[in-house]
Amino acid sequence: MTMLSISELLSRTLSPDVATREDAERQLETLARESFAQYMFLLGQELSSEASQIDIRRSAGIAMKNALSAKDESIRSEFTARWLQMDQNQRKVIKDGLLRSLSSSHKAPGFAAAQVIAAVADIELPRQEWPDLINILVQNVTLPDDNTKEATLQAIGFICETIDPLVLQDVSNMILTAVVQGARKEEANQRVRLAALKSLWNSLEFVKKNFEHEGERNYIMQIVCEATISSDEDVQVASFECLVKIVQLYYDKMPNYMAQALYGLTIDGMQSPNERVAMQSVEFWSTVCEEEATRLADNMAGEHSSDFTPYPVHDFARPVGQKLVSVLLFLLTKKEEDDDEDEWNISMAAATCLTLLANVFSDDIVGLVLPWVQAHLQSTDWKYREAAVMAFGSILDGPKHETLAPLIEQALPFFVAMMKDSQVQVKDTTAWTLGRISEMMTPETVKAEQLHALISVVVGGLTDQPRVASNCAWCIVNLAEHMAGEDTDVASYPLSQYFDGLISTLLNCVNDKSDANLKATVYEAIATLVSTCAKDCFGTVERLAAEMLSRLNGTVAMQREVVSHDDRTTLQELQANICSVLTNIIRRMSNMIAPVADSIMVTILQILTSSQRNSTVLEDCFIVISSLTSAVDGDFVRYMNDFSPHLVRSLQNPQDHQMTAIAVGLIGDICRALNEQILPYCPEYMNGLVENLKSPILDRSVKPAILSTFGDIAIAIGSEFERFVAPVMQIVDEAVALVITVPQDRSFDQIEYANMLREGITEAYVGITQGLTTGQKAQLLAPYVEKMFVFMQSIVFDDEHSEEVAITMGGLIGDLADAFPPGSMARFYSMPWVDKLLKELRGMYYNPKGQDVGKWAKTRVKRQLAAAI
Repeated sequence: MTMLSISELLSRTLSPDVATREDAERQLETLARESFAQYMFLLGQELSSEASQIDIRRSAGIAMKNALSAKDESIRSEFTARWLQMDQNQRKVIKDGLLRSLSSSHKAPGFAAAQVIAAVADIELPRQEWPDLINILVQNVTLPDDNTKEATLQAIGFICETIDPLVLQDVSNMILTAVVQGARKEEANQRVRLAALKSLWNSLEFVKKNFEHEGERNYIMQIVCEATISSDEDVQVASFECLVKIVQLYYDKMPNYMAQALYGLTIDGMQSPNERVAMQSVEFWSTVCEEEATRLADNMAGEHSSDFTPYPVHDFARPVGQKLVSVLLFLLTKKEEDDDEDEWNISMAAATCLTLLANVFSDDIVGLVLPWVQAHLQSTDWKYREAAVMAFGSILDGPKHETLAPLIEQALPFFVAMMKDSQVQVKDTTAWTLGRISEMMTPETVKAEQLHALISVVVGGLTDQPRVASNCAWCIVNLAEHMAGEDTDVASYPLSQYFDGLISTLLNCVNDKSDANLKATVYEAIATLVSTCAKDCFGTVERLAAEMLSRLNGTVAMQREVVSHDDRTTLQELQANICSVLTNIIRRMSNMIAPVADSIMVTILQILTSSQRNSTVLEDCFIVISSLTSAVDGDFVRYMNDFSPHLVRSLQNPQDHQMTAIAVGLIGDICRALNEQILPYCPEYMNGLVENLKSPILDRSVKPAILSTFGDIAIAIGSEFERFVAPVMQIVDEAVALVITVPQDRSFDQIEYANMLREGITEAYVGITQGLTTGQKAQLLAPYVEKMFVFMQSIVFDDEHSEEVAITMGGLIGDLADAFPPGSMARFYSMPWVDKLLKELRGMYYNPKGQDVGKWAKTRVKRQLAAAI
């Protein structure tokens, strides 16, 4: 293929004609598949050619980037292997061309080259390849050409954003030098300065060592602070973004800078006429308050632990609290009648910041906010009325309940009256604030007249405009959750007298043409009312079940009629909403749902049969079925012949990992409901589970649950699991090999996944042990016991293991002791790490389950050891 043909193909990918565009894309894909090296070479030539059109060059860069990087891990691995299989010289030619493209006379090709360079660097730098890249980029920043400097700084930013900070640690000083060079106030070109600040933002995580040195830290802070007063608004915004990230990452290094510069810069920034600057300045204080609130909560949680060192809390907002609150309250008024309620704006940002500030100030926030609220609650300017209500609702998280209770009692009549305000924005915010107030109510503290007034006004609001009605429905959600108390197994509760009316009103306030968000919230309110209701509401719940079933049946015929994508999406959302209500009805009614179980399954099976394989409603149907298995237990077997093919089919689509995860969980639910009656279906399920474990496509988060499900099947079928023991144990061994050795410098994600995998493995061992023991075939475990103990020992000595893993291991220790004759396991139980594990479990003072498992397991261990003496 000649250069002209690749240029023509790229040109055709930009064609408005779908057929032309798709044909060109197919030809490019064919070339990439058949000759990847040639494909990348030709694209690189096109990107670096100053003679080519800018759009074509940009398209070439995008195609190169997309051939090297992907969000999906398995695809990314495939792309990496494909690049690394190319000859070193071929790669060098392409990389040299990319570096030349950074100096393009046009910005777009340079920007595209920066993205491709980062994609290549993500592959090569972790493998110690392309060792001179960072040095070349740093040298570029010193060149006189502004386009080169800007594109190079963009490349550095993309590299810092993409690559693990550990890979870049050794060159962090070089990167920081280049970035700071471009960000200085002496840099005349503001585009270069902007690119440098964005790169700085991306590099902040791995310059920790530099922030430890006061001189270097001072210089970085000086550069950023000077940029906040740049004449270029984009530079200002970028500098405030850097300050937000700096205070998040290096909070403990900030005291001196707060007093010297940051107080003034950020509070002035909040009042900037440039809303983007103002929003980043507000975000700065939101970040400060969020960090301090987290530290206060952590300190409170750890205060009873002898080895806990409290986190320092510098209380940065306190010295400027009055001024900060004053500015935030003013910003709450920055609204217009035509504002998009879903678009983030300065008023929303100020409300969020006020909420976070209340969490830090606690009761002290009341004195700073309440006078302003009282002064403007009945203002003639709707913006101030709305802001006053928003301010009240925003501070309800912080102060103590006894501080808020009298204030809420005084304010509630005003808010009830304001639900009739002439301005929809005021009613909307009032409904939201009533929802916040409803979160503060409990059966013990609510007064009957308060509850009656609140329910009356939100029921009336359900017929208002959709945004108001949605918040009224949300208020009902909160009331349902908080009026139920901790125990729902009661004869009656405060909402009993309103329950039937609430359900009827909610059902009648939406129809096929209603706003999608309103419908979702209304159905959520109905589902929440059902899940938390008292027993005297069950009659209404039974009638509701019939209504939901009728509505769901009505959607089955509609499935065959919808044509457009939007109509199909709307229908699936409706089905999902109805299914969520049905699920909660089944869970609440439990075995009392049996009379309509057949009708439910018939309808669900019809939906499963008529839905497309990628339909989102399949997940909701499976969740309904999951709740039904628990409600009818063994009687669910009569649906298995019709339902099982759908379950098997869902295991054959690993690309949809969410659906696969739900299907895996459902197999466990069916095991618990049917026990040995699931045996005829086990071969297909086991095959599907094993294939998913082997699949390179399935998201790895599902695989621990699959291992656990092996244990569920073993418990269900007992001795019949014998035929699966050898293949399953081989698979479990492969999973153990992934976590038996602990790599150094693990990331949080790696630690979290290792613990998920360990828990899945241990639960598989527990289930298999219990199933075979119950089936009088524990001897089949003998060849695997030593491996189990080696696996558990590796976990005990890893300080990063989770409590859940430790508890599950305690259960396995006890189950194995019960499975074998007393004394026969003594050599395993005499190992020091076993006692270490049991002590850990008994020391879980805030986890009663861990303590109970530890005590129980210790009795089993003692029996094994005593018999060996």
